[in-house]
Amino acid sequence: MKAVLAGTVIAEADESDLIRIEGNWYFPPASVTPGVLIESPTPYTCPWKGECQYWSVKTGDEVHVDQAWSYPHPYPSAFDRVGKDFSGYVAFAPGVEVSP
Repeated sequence: MKAVLAGTVIAEADESDLIRIEGNWYFPPASVTPGVLIESPTPYTCPWKGECQYWSVKTGDEVHVDQAWSYPHPYPSAFDRVGKDFSGYVAFAPGVEVSP
């Protein structure tokens, strides 16, 4: 699977390595292209997953604000609900094309 924004591949991994949560594909941290994520100050806490970290995505000279997110330290109960540890996995906003 690939995540592409503005013609730039920003993450790539086998589908078997991804985790699907609430309709979003979460990519393993190591599958994200180095240097494309910029930490965002946007706050959000999911009631069942925990504190979220938003990321802006850099493609060339452009910065796409809050186009990715992850849960660095999800609530332990979220692992039971998802069936896997998804700590640090990265999901992308609808503007990012995720495809096989």
